Amino acid sequence: MKMTAPAARPRPAPGEKIRNAMTCDVEDYFQVSAFAPYIDRASWPTRECRVEANMERILALYERHGVRATFFTLGWIAERYPAMVRRIVDAGHELASHGYGHLRASDQSRAEFDNDIRSSKALLEDIGGQAVVGYRAPSFSIGHANLWALDALHEAGYQYSSSIYPIAHDHYGMPDAPRFAFYPNGPDGLLEVPITTVKMAGRNLPAGGGGYFRLLPYALSRWMMEKVNREDGEPALFYFHPWEVDPGQPRPEGLGAKARFRHYVNIDRMERRLEQLARDFKWDRMDRIFLDKP
Repeated sequence: MKMTAPAARPRPAPGEKIRNAMTCDVEDYFQVSAFAPYIDRASWPTRECRVEANMERILALYERHGVRATFFTLGWIAERYPAMVRRIVDAGHELASHGYGHLRASDQSRAEFDNDIRSSKALLEDIGGQAVVGYRAPSFSIGHANLWALDALHEAGYQYSSSIYPIAHDHYGMPDAPRFAFYPNGPDGLLEVPITTVKMAGRNLPAGGGGYFRLLPYALSRWMMEKVNREDGEPALFYFHPWEVDPGQPRPEGLGAKARFRHYVNIDRMERRLEQLARDFKWDRMDRIFLDKP
């Protein structure tokens, strides 16, 4: 990779908060990668979908606090809930792609991936009526073994990706990747924007959402994001999923202990934490922060 950092971002005026990027991966509880060994993909159409009701709560929360966000949306979901997609756009949020059916980029051939990112982009643009320029790979599944995916995204018309997570994890991660936005193949290519981490004791520690946000005390998560704003002068990038605000979701049988813990830990506290997060930081869409879109 010919990694290039973007031009330095202007510092906010004294007393003004840095705009951080709020993102949501729009998928339902039965589509998460950790459940793949336990839930047959063929059963998806017969399962109770709860994403629409969960999204209504999230959009209402954002409206109360004046938050604008980026929603990385599965084509599978958009196809079934087009009114929800239009609701996202009409509320002033950015619509971005999470692929069609939550297949990991690392599990697809170049041809399969190319078809997935192009078809999901076209589908979302047709439903949402706005250009889709951002992409996030399911399970942050772009790394050293499939960096060709970044070229494919650029060729398909995407302007940025948020698919490389610079941490060590048993399911994903590229710990030696840059911690902040960078051009993997030079400034004429795609911009990659990693989920936020903090550097401590020589390691990158996750600080931008997911299960870690539910597991760790809220005060610690807030401190880590504030540290990135204050010491690095960089926006934090936060992510979560609609099913994380839904303690009443169906619980599939036979889940392994690790999958069960990761999915359900402190799920009953998540919505309150999002409310607090919305109050404690200034948030905006990814395209406005990283691409300087008006």
